[in-house]
Amino acid sequence: MPRAGLSTAAVVDAALDVIDDRGLDALTLAAVAERTGVAAPSLYKHVGSLAQLRTLMGARIMEELTERFTAALVGRSGDDAVATLMRAYRRYALEHPARHAAMPPDPLHDPALASAGLRLIEVFLAVLRGYGLEGEAAIHATRCLRSIAHGFSSIETAGGFGLPEDLDTTHEQLTHMFIASLPRS
Repeated sequence: MPRAGLSTAAVVDAALDVIDDRGLDALTLAAVAERTGVAAPSLYKHVGSLAQLRTLMGARIMEELTERFTAALVGRSGDDAVATLMRAYRRYALEHPARHAAMPPDPLHDPALASAGLRLIEVFLAVLRGYGLEGEAAIHATRCLRSIAHGFSSIETAGGFGLPEDLDTTHEQLTHMFIASLPRS
């Protein structure tokens, strides 16, 4: 019988706390068990494996991003929406570098992640519809936007920008470069 108060969602919460506190490499079932106050075998009543836990974490992270981006974008459109989305992406990565690193690279090809992945991609597609982008063109622009936002954030959170020039300025320049690449009506 599962421990009272412990659920799959609570196990995912604990796993996210572990990586927030100690980094993605610290994620083990033993660390999650310690965080929840149970023996590691007790976790198997809620998750089948560390791999399944990582999948559940990936879905939760994408849900967090979808909620955060949607809230940030309310009432915004066009260039302002794109810039807001890129800033929100960076802010999330800086606030949660281990969660950012735990994002699944290709959620649409995993049935357990596809729904959360589609909801997140829809936020990007909705922003780009303001430029008349639909179908293939919207997918290509979404891939470019995701690559820019994820790439910059990955390098930044890894400490890869060692030169003293201001990173906010670089990010704004990158944002403006992407916006300038979008079609104008």
